[in-house]
Amino acid sequence: MNTTLIVFVVLYLLGTLAIGVWAGTRIKNTADFAIAGRSLPLIMVVTTTFATWFGAETVMGIPARFVQGGLGSVVEDPFGAGTCLILVGLFFAARLYKQNLLTIGDFYRRRFGKGVEVFCSTAIILSYLGWVAAQITALGLVFSVLTQGAMSETAGMIVGTLAVLVYVVVGGFLAVAWTDFIQMIVLVVGLTVIAVFSADLAGGSDKVIAMVQSKDLLKFLPEPGFKDVAFFIGAGLTMMLGSIPQQDVFQRVMSAKNSNTARNGAVIGGISYILFAFVPMFIVASAVVVMGQQALDIAKDDYQRLLPTFVLTKMPLLMQILFFGALLSAIKSTSSATLLAPSTSFVENIVKNLRPHMGDKQQLLAMRWTIVAFAGLVLAYAIAMKGTPIYDLVSAAYQVTLVGAFVPLVMGLYWKRATTQGAIFSLAAGIAVWIAYFPQVSSFGEHFPGQLAGLIAAMVGMLVGSLAPQWLQNRRDTEHHVTGLN
Repeated sequence: MNTTLIVFVVLYLLGTLAIGVWAGTRIKNTADFAIAGRSLPLIMVVTTTFATWFGAETVMGIPARFVQGGLGSVVEDPFGAGTCLILVGLFFAARLYKQNLLTIGDFYRRRFGKGVEVFCSTAIILSYLGWVAAQITALGLVFSVLTQGAMSETAGMIVGTLAVLVYVVVGGFLAVAWTDFIQMIVLVVGLTVIAVFSADLAGGSDKVIAMVQSKDLLKFLPEPGFKDVAFFIGAGLTMMLGSIPQQDVFQRVMSAKNSNTARNGAVIGGISYILFAFVPMFIVASAVVVMGQQALDIAKDDYQRLLPTFVLTKMPLLMQILFFGALLSAIKSTSSATLLAPSTSFVENIVKNLRPHMGDKQQLLAMRWTIVAFAGLVLAYAIAMKGTPIYDLVSAAYQVTLVGAFVPLVMGLYWKRATTQGAIFSLAAGIAVWIAYFPQVSSFGEHFPGQLAGLIAAMVGMLVGSLAPQWLQNRRDTEHHVTGLN
């Protein structure tokens, strides 16, 4: 066990806790806690947006999938996820910012009423279970690897959850934004240095690129068959569109000091995420060159351990400190954001409907207690799902928002004829069709992606639910007019 490395990790964790406590002294109301008082400059919007996406799956999940299946196997993330942020910046940020909302659920209430608000908010909250669980699972793995098994993965999950929970509960989104800013500096510098060192171990970046080309890992597009193309599109759209109606994305948009900052921050954050996601891919490709078949075996059997194993067995202490600092930065930035987001949505869009006369102090207290409760729930879920790949936990999380919340959001913003009935039809049709494609229900999912079928059904439901009553009313008016003439 490397005591020096563990000491550095502990000091780093304590440093982020101190930032959270400092940020807590600046929290005066729920707006400060949930969206940092709409005060963040562009650089902090970029870093906190980038940090939310750059999590455990980006460092440990995406690279291992890449060396196994090439770029086409990671269309969902980083390509879909990064494009999501770009789309948010181009088409959603300014429109939502001008509405001065606290949560994304507030939009559904204003546009379609409380019923749609509650259903969409519930879908959004549930989608966070898998995403936060993936980060907690990664924290458990990191602490287990660092202590060479002296700390079990389950114990590591508990310690990691507590380390994140404290500064989120105390400092809210302001603490998240400041820690994201610092953690992204650590992450970018750390992984960049590791990438340069990895290339040197492999005998030069040209050898790494040659290996990637020899294994045809740069192939992106699927085979030109209906089934392959459909599943490729379904995978890409899952995070590209399913991540748009998410509270964590919305918080970053709303925390900006103005609408231009909100728009530009999301676009720059998305582009940065896609580009920098290639760095851990390059590092793992270097590991394959250095470690040979051993790396591919780890990628196949327990891919989440490939990158930590490469660093611990092939690199000096300084590189190990940089790597685990970067890795913990990635995981903690994502887990903090994904603990805060569903908790604020739950209080603002569900609890307040049950207790409409809550004061601001009561609401702030409720948000903090909800974060604690949600963290406990996710920790239990992560422990129960132990063994499920991190990448799979994350990708599955966005399907429910894709089929449930996306269509009402985009049509509510861009289609004046969208109605509450249309939103209800969209929710019902999208989720029902998606569930019908579950392997436990039918074999449909073997031939066509369920999330894509659910998205199409949700769009049809919105159109039919909104236009059918209007068409029937126009027909009645016409008949009455004709009858009156006769």
